Amino acid sequence: MITSLRLKNFKSWRELPKIRLAPITGFFGTNSSGKTSLLQLLLMLKQTTESPDRTQVLNLGDERSSVSLGSFLDVVHESKPSEALEWELSWKLPKPYQVMDPERRGTPLFSGTELTFGCEVGLGDSGRVAAQQLWYCFGGQDFRMKMKGEGKYALLPTAKQSAGFAFKRGVGRPWDLPAPIKCYGFPDQVKAYYQNADFLSDFALHLEGLAQRLHYLGPLREYPHREYTWTGAEPAVMGQRGENVVHAILASRKFMRKIGRGRGRKALTLEEYVAFWLQELDLVDEFMVKEIAPNTNLYAVHVKKSDKAAEVSITDIGFGVSQILPVVVLCYYAPEGSTVILEQPEIHLHPSVQSGLADVFVDAVTKRKVQIIVESHSEHLLRRIQRRIAEEKLSKDETALYFCEMSDGESKIRELELDLLGRITNWPSDFFADQFGEIAETQRAQLRRQLKARA
Repeated sequence: MITSLRLKNFKSWRELPKIRLAPITGFFGTNSSGKTSLLQLLLMLKQTTESPDRTQVLNLGDERSSVSLGSFLDVVHESKPSEALEWELSWKLPKPYQVMDPERRGTPLFSGTELTFGCEVGLGDSGRVAAQQLWYCFGGQDFRMKMKGEGKYALLPTAKQSAGFAFKRGVGRPWDLPAPIKCYGFPDQVKAYYQNADFLSDFALHLEGLAQRLHYLGPLREYPHREYTWTGAEPAVMGQRGENVVHAILASRKFMRKIGRGRGRKALTLEEYVAFWLQELDLVDEFMVKEIAPNTNLYAVHVKKSDKAAEVSITDIGFGVSQILPVVVLCYYAPEGSTVILEQPEIHLHPSVQSGLADVFVDAVTKRKVQIIVESHSEHLLRRIQRRIAEEKLSKDETALYFCEMSDGESKIRELELDLLGRITNWPSDFFADQFGEIAETQRAQLRRQLKARA
């Protein structure tokens, strides 16, 4: 789970101070206020780790990527070539990690359950994108690599040599280290240069593991199909438009994976769990995926709107069911411990369903230990989260809610302060539409018309 994020000079953000991320993290605010950019940074990092090119510092994406950011100058705040992009994030490791002492077998040097990665990327003298420095913080130590010149780097001393650790250089004359691997990996030559630096490569592996656990669903979901072809493969990802949602359901059914619901309650398949939530949200009474004919590999999604209604294709009912389906499936299909990134999951949903979506998030976080980071405009979603905190079904420490706004040409953020009753104590004046103002103006207009009719 990602626990904090900080950045500088990324798109509309001149500076994002270190913010806390929780199991349920929500970014709210007006259009073009920088909310989506915070998600894009994580997606940029994910696709950078997945790039096969070890020399590509940042993978800014293309039309086939989860995020396409253009050129480096399109990413840097105000497109200034002299500015460097900087970010730092911390996350909890899936299990405790130890760095062992190579000189004393069985003796740990450092240990911990949280890792921090930071990087500074800018344009070099030649105009090429370069990692100017990168660092990892673990076990009270700071492991940092910094650029000395074009293509020349040095590993800096650790932050706390008093702790009894220092890098030991091998025999031979000093020489410069080459550029990092992408923007986050210490080069392989570090192992040859230092006798006790083998563990540095583990940090990059941990970061890649975090990136693999990031799952993203975009705001524009795929239209439902009347039939789906499935040959038995298990999709690793849902797809940014939810295009693999039916394949995920069928794969989960094939491999007999079930979701526990707590002591004394029957575990359900993914398909059953989805059906349960669609019924709870009052969208359909029954949901099922059926093979059209034996041995055809063709499947159709059928629903019943009510217990007395006829069974129909998902294409023949309201659009909202097909739009919420990938959201619900992803929350329960993503492996435990994953971070699920959702962009405007409330699109095309009735306000009551938007509220119920918060309950899906609370249940997924509790049952499957996933983290959900959501960018939203939904007041109904937020209100339900507040209610669940008041009802003690969710603690305020399990949530981190933020309001983003544009001020003087740059994005600003403020954390919404929740008390134990779920009340927001620093509610921004322009958070959502002025409902009371709308009611008052409507009543004034009605009164004017009534007076005019009597005249």
